[in-house]
Amino acid sequence: MQSIYQTTLRRPVRIQGIGLHSGVSSTLCIRPAPAFHGIWFRRTDLIGVDTMIPASWDSVSDTMLNTRISNAAGVTVSTIEHLMAALQGTGISNALIEVDGPEVPIMDGSSAPFVRHILAAGFAEQMEHRSVLRILKKVELIEDAARASLEPARQFEVDFHIDFPGTAIGRQAKRLAVVNGAFVEHLMDSRTFVRSGDVTRLRENGLALGGSHANAVVVNGNVVENPEGFRHPDEAVRHKMLDAVGDLALAGAPIIGKYTGIRAGHGVTNRLLRKLFATPGAYRLDSCAATDVDGLPGVARGEEALRRIA
Repeated sequence: MQSIYQTTLRRPVRIQGIGLHSGVSSTLCIRPAPAFHGIWFRRTDLIGVDTMIPASWDSVSDTMLNTRISNAAGVTVSTIEHLMAALQGTGISNALIEVDGPEVPIMDGSSAPFVRHILAAGFAEQMEHRSVLRILKKVELIEDAARASLEPARQFEVDFHIDFPGTAIGRQAKRLAVVNGAFVEHLMDSRTFVRSGDVTRLRENGLALGGSHANAVVVNGNVVENPEGFRHPDEAVRHKMLDAVGDLALAGAPIIGKYTGIRAGHGVTNRLLRKLFATPGAYRLDSCAATDVDGLPGVARGEEALRRIA
């Protein structure tokens, strides 16, 4: 649901699953939160330390294989990007996310399970204006073959390009106005992907312990190992777009602007946000106007329209 007002969940939702890298089962609860709360994580399995972590670009402490956030006490939560994308894609402004382990459950490797739980909980408008982050001038980051940029636009757009030569993925590109339910309709069910040889190396290093065909697309050269194949011919680039939506959600407000990613990942996107906020005159935080609503990821037509799309 999308309007000029902030939005939270109508009731809590509880989700259980395993962590992709830890292989540890955990329970996650998304709770309603008051206006101006924003999105925060809380580790419920720890005592005697500060367990609250803001979902913010400057809390990101590792982006090697996922997005991990941490607080000053060293408490961390990993693999937050798919959940953050689900919250952004449904227009949720405020939530407290409790998790009893170090990693958000991977579910099926996409945002779809989170979106459907959020929709089942329903939405509550909070009658306080939401903020939007308006991009005023282009900011670009180039690191070897990877690049990413944010530039002015009338709505939130994502333009992504990937290239995995010699694999079933190959070269893919997609541009999408991620507005009025487009995230739910076009991106939410696209799963993370990995090359078969990388799985072995990751496990030798104590990672991807919970990985399987149930939560990732595994590609072995030109062969997709998953019996069902891809959900979309361009599922890989759609998933990279999903990741970008989740990582950009850490900006703290929905973005009015165009993001372009070329061979970009979690780290490049986070460093782009850091550069944005360090560049005078590159952005402005505005109160959401009625003319902005159709340019945001949630659905201006309301909750029922979002459910029909999903």
